Amino acid sequence: MTVLILGLLLFFGIHSVQIVAPTLRERVIARGGVGAWKWPYTAIAGIGLLLLIIGYDMARHTAPILYYPHAGLRHAALLVMLPVFPLLLATYIKGRIQQWLRHPMLIATILWATAHLMANGSLADLLLFSCFLLWALLDWRSVIVRGKSATPDNRMPWGRNDAIAIIGGLAVYAVFIGGLHALLFGVSPI
Repeated sequence: MTVLILGLLLFFGIHSVQIVAPTLRERVIARGGVGAWKWPYTAIAGIGLLLLIIGYDMARHTAPILYYPHAGLRHAALLVMLPVFPLLLATYIKGRIQQWLRHPMLIATILWATAHLMANGSLADLLLFSCFLLWALLDWRSVIVRGKSATPDNRMPWGRNDAIAIIGGLAVYAVFIGGLHALLFGVSPI
């Protein structure tokens, strides 16, 4: 469990800099250039992610069970996960969904973490998914407070990019449900 906790601290610590010190990034870039920010940020986030993955894999098999989710919650979690992949694609494909929601990745992270908390009840699950949920909620609030979520006046029409995000995201969801989740993580979501 120690490796998981260390990974969580590194990963979410570096990802929370904008939340607790909103001007630090700009100050570091002004002093040393973009690389002075990006290289340490990437290294810390990468090491944190690696430790988080290794630590979760080590802890999930031995972590105490805190609650046993009802079968209905597991089915509901599949529904909560349905928009996650379309939202993730909409983050990178400029379209109406991205413009309308402003932060589709944070919304996807909130839904993903909530669904996994609904379906899993070990201490390792609670640590991992509640940290993602709490961070995404705090980051969303921080972005709004910093004024980076104002909706632009010119509305994009729904179009091809939105269709790609929705259809592509649902296809990725189907592949995950159809066996990729079990292959990658050793657990079938169905």
